[in-house]
Order: sequence, then C-alpha cells, then structure tokens
Amino acid sequence: MRDWWKFLAIGLLLFASIAALRTPLTPALVHVSPDRIAPGPVVIALLGYNTDFVAGSSSAYLENAGQRVCASRTEVIDPTHARLTFDVPAGLKENLTTVGIDRLRFERALFTEGLGNGIGAGSCGPGVNELDIGAAPFAFPNRSILYESIRNLHFHVPMWFTMIVLMAISVLQSIRVLGSNSLVQDQAAEMAVKVGLLFCGLGLVTGAMWAKATWGAFWTNDVKLNGAAVTGLIYLAYLVLRGSVQDAHKRARLAAIYNIFAFVLLVMFLFVVPRLNAVDSLHPGNGGNSGFSDLDLDNRLRMIFYPAVLGWILLGVWMYDLSFRSARLAATVDG
Repeated sequence: MRDWWKFLAIGLLLFASIAALRTPLTPALVHVSPDRIAPGPVVIALLGYNTDFVAGSSSAYLENAGQRVCASRTEVIDPTHARLTFDVPAGLKENLTTVGIDRLRFERALFTEGLGNGIGAGSCGPGVNELDIGAAPFAFPNRSILYESIRNLHFHVPMWFTMIVLMAISVLQSIRVLGSNSLVQDQAAEMAVKVGLLFCGLGLVTGAMWAKATWGAFWTNDVKLNGAAVTGLIYLAYLVLRGSVQDAHKRARLAAIYNIFAFVLLVMFLFVVPRLNAVDSLHPGNGGNSGFSDLDLDNRLRMIFYPAVLGWILLGVWMYDLSFRSARLAATVDG
C-alpha cells in the first residue's frame, strides 16, 4: 500500500497528542513556607502537586547531611496541603535542609541556622528519594519551573524538527535545480519552503507560550529565539526574491543560490551560535547550559516524544507533497 506512511503519521500524531495532554505529572512537593528554619519549634506549611496526603498515615521529616529530624506533628489539611511541626535541634551540619513526607522530598528547601557538628539521626520516613516509579501509574516527571508546561515538549520541539526537514528538502531540490535548470524542481523547493515556514510559525507560537509559562515573558532577548526569528525572515525574503524576478529560469537559479545560503544560515543561527559558551541563552543545551535531555527528558517522556517527532515530520512531508501536487496541477491547467 503506497500510502501506509500517511496512516502511520495519523496514528502517531493521535497517540502522541492524546498521551502528551492526558498523562498526569508525577506527584511532587512544590512549595514550603517559611523557607528558613532555626533551632526550636517551627511549623512548616507544605504544598504538594498531584499528591494524596492522608491523615494519620503520612510521616514527615527534615534531612540534613544524611541525618533526620522527625516531625512531632503532621496535620493533613487536604490531599495537597499539610502542616508539619518540628522541634529543630541546634547543630545541623549544612546550610540547606531537605523536607520530606511519605515518599516525596523537596530537596534543599530550607535555609538552616544554628549549624554545628551534627545530631543524632532519626529513623522516620521511608529510605527512598522518590516515588517507586515501577509501582506507580505511568506519569511525566514533575520538574520545578516547568511543571505542566513540560507537555509542550511534544509539540514545540517537533515543529522545529519538521521545519528543518522541510528546509533540507527544499535546499536539496535547489541544488538539483542548479544542475538541471528544472522548473519542476524549483517549484518543489518553493513549496517545501512555504510549508516549512508554516511550521516555523507554529514553533515560534508554541515557544512563546512555553517562554511565558517558564520565563515569565512571551519573548526574551535570547540568542536562540532571535536566531529563530531571523531564520524565518530569511526564508520570507526567499519568497520575496522569487516574486521580484519575472523570467522563470533566471528566478529558479537565483532562488536556488539564495536557498543554499539560507540553509547554511539556518544551521548557524539554530545550532552553532546558541551553543557557544560565550553566548548567554536560557534554552537548555545552549550558551553553556545543560541539555534538556540531561536533566528533564527521562524515558517516560521519550516514549511520547519520539513518536511525536516522527508523526509531525511525516505530516509536514505529507503537506509538502499535497502542496507540490496542487501547484503542478495548477501550472498544468494554466499552461
């Protein structure tokens, strides 16, 4: 069956989109108040996300340098709110103390006063750092700052991958134009750029939404954001150039040469310049930052992310194929 890959694209997109939107986040502790403790009695208000605190069965503790202080009282207000009472001893070793309840931990959440040489270790709380993922339902990781916006990984990043594939198809067609002077291949290059620009726009929109959720603004002075915008303008200029030349064969050759340089600039602006250590960037993996795959992209996300990338790329190629065939039909009718 010739069109099997189109059914594959539909299946992958349905699977990835539904899973990306419906999969819950792993329970986590997201806020403590106050954020400073000193020797003596202290009451800590704890906020969880997707948690299920249960009155009478939740055990809480503070942990500092491997030594634990058990809560003298754990008051569960509702499944996501708890109030913990501690008698904080003098002599904790480190400046930052972890707070935990059941199998959840908020690492280094509390600035600690009254430091010393250590205390006697308590035995409260489970001896694990995370939920037992193997026994828990399938869930995405709950990451500070990202939270629910981590779902956008399955939409924003595949948009750019799809754009890059389409621009690569376009530049390959342009190279073929220089060898053959074929107007058909020139038309194929044009259609690939037009569909690629659509995905460029979708990438910018989804990126702006993600930036607002995580960085507090739709647009920041980030080298990769600016490079993406400039890349879009370069390809818009490609279309303007095509419209300014009347002779078809001359237009095809000029556009092909421009397209080759445009693709080189795409690689520079999106992959080379943002990765220079001397350049400041908020994007993971750029400007000396750790990559998203180093900190946040775990195996649960990968199970949805890779099908999403393949599905969106196949959809983009499908759209390109339809656009090219439609343009060829229109040219045949006009001819």
